[in-house]
Amino acid sequence: MDFIKLDKLKTKLKDLRPLNSAELKRLRDEFVIENTYNSNAIEGNSLTLRETALVLEGLTIGEKPLKDHLEAIGHRNAFSFIFELADKKAPLTESVIKQIHSVVLMNDRASAGVYRALPVRIAGAVHTPPEPVLVAEQMEQLMADYSTMLKQKHIIEAVAEFHLRFEGIHPFIDGNGRTGRLIINLELIKAGLLPVNIKYADRIKYYECFDTYYGKPKTADALTKLILDYQIDELERYISMFK
Repeated sequence: MDFIKLDKLKTKLKDLRPLNSAELKRLRDEFVIENTYNSNAIEGNSLTLRETALVLEGLTIGEKPLKDHLEAIGHRNAFSFIFELADKKAPLTESVIKQIHSVVLMNDRASAGVYRALPVRIAGAVHTPPEPVLVAEQMEQLMADYSTMLKQKHIIEAVAEFHLRFEGIHPFIDGNGRTGRLIINLELIKAGLLPVNIKYADRIKYYECFDTYYGKPKTADALTKLILDYQIDELERYISMFK
């Protein structure tokens, strides 16, 4: 893993002129639209990138379900919340995760921020999430293990393994993927890195990361490399714009 290249790019970007508030807002707004489209599309949302942008501007796409509109708005609002948390350097806790999920799942208030009470299966996955009675215990263990990972691993490695385990627990009845990918970006931003956009076009590669982790040998390397590559691409893009 080329963490040395990443760290050099991070330093290089930091040494460039600071972004003014207008530049930063424009870049963030563009990123949030694209990230909302991609993250929701991975979960089956039917809005195109253009339609997502229009919905976030307050327009309604007549032929598309209300649920798809609410998912776009919920994800956008959750990303705004992510930026607020990152600015405060808020530690990642179960309470924070439930708050993020509550914003994501604005279309289902009864399930928002509540661990599931039903067993679930992930279609096509090699792993079956734990029974509901085990969710709280496994989430508590995951949070403890993540604190240790942050001390022992590069942040990219830590968030990759956290994400794989979080999605494996599948703590909520819906919205796990969107919430999990938002958590990745919360932790990257807190670490002084850029948010990354796991693209719908790369969804097969993304799914294969879970098969690798829950198969043999059990390794988070595939997702670590995917996040690392996205991060390097984002850093290089920013550097090219602000030289």
